[in-house]
Amino acid sequence: MISLCLSFSFSGVRLVCVDVASDTEAVVGRVMKLTCIYCMKREEISAETKVDWFFIGEDKRKIYQFDREPQMPEDVEMYWKDRLTWKGSQDLQDISISILNVTLNDSGTYECEVSRFFEFNSFKHSTTKKTTIDLKVKMKGNRDTTALYSEIMMYVLLVFLTFWLLVEMIYCYRKISKSEEQHMENKVVAVRFQTDLLLSFDTALGHLTLSFFYSFFTIVYFVVSHFLLICLSVI
Repeated sequence: MISLCLSFSFSGVRLVCVDVASDTEAVVGRVMKLTCIYCMKREEISAETKVDWFFIGEDKRKIYQFDREPQMPEDVEMYWKDRLTWKGSQDLQDISISILNVTLNDSGTYECEVSRFFEFNSFKHSTTKKTTIDLKVKMKGNRDTTALYSEIMMYVLLVFLTFWLLVEMIYCYRKISKSEEQHMENKVVAVRFQTDLLLSFDTALGHLTLSFFYSFFTIVYFVVSHFLLICLSVI
């Protein structure tokens, strides 16, 4: 579970804290957050907080602490060094830690012991809260159902988009083919029109040429005939 420490600002800042349980299953090689929440009911009262984290095996061993600042105990085992980090909030309502590079040997019981020392005028008071976490480490984590559904939807969407693209390609290909066929038909019609026009022109030109030669020879014949008649009359 994820700790919820929210702040809302109206006339001032008021802290809202929700105490939630920690996750109890970890996966080898990953980071595991051990959640520990201790909400303060009277935020206006100043308090000094001290936190001790223990690993309970054959004996109870302190593995981490917060005493004015997060730190590892001086006598902590080498096994835990550089593998624990502080994940608490600034107001110390969330006093969680994380285990880095989880191993199978990290399975077991962890205890978060929080002590608060309140002081209000001349009145002093202290409270202590203990939270126990039974951690189980697995080689593989359970697959997230949301991630699985998202992956399925992604593949379905890819198939749909591929099918849609294929349909669009076929449609465009057919449209282009029809355009090319129409263009070829128009081109054939234009060629036929040009051919018919040339044939008509050649025919008209042939008729015009025959008429011209006929008229020319008629004039020549008329001129020659008159010339011969004139010559004969002179003789």
